[in-house]
Amino acid sequence: QVQLVESGGGLVQAGGSLRLSCTASGRTFSVYTMGWLRQAPGKEREFVAAIRWSGGNTYYADSVKGRFTISRDNAKNTVYLQMNSLKPEDTAVYYCAATTRPLGEYEYWGQGTQVTVSS
Repeated sequence: QVQLVESGGGLVQAGGSLRLSCTASGRTFSVYTMGWLRQAPGKEREFVAAIRWSGGNTYYADSVKGRFTISRDNAKNTVYLQMNSLKPEDTAVYYCAATTRPLGEYEYWGQGTQVTVSS
């Protein structure tokens, strides 16, 4: 099992920045990718960004590409999401999640952290 604990959410004005962190524990050796997904009120959960744990390859949703950056610290089993140029549309609960194989579903989830962007 893998446990994920995320933090860093908060309130920010449009155009501002936030940095989310997610630390994994447990059987971290089994993690293939770690990613961020978000869900806004009344909307479906959507993919934001992901990173391969070993190779470091990154993937982004079109809506955040160029504004958000995902990174990792393997020694700390931690993934980060640097969010710049935030928009009100970015307001959502952000979840850290992990897969254990290349084409696998997200199997492990954090508790979520609220990001609110005011106009």
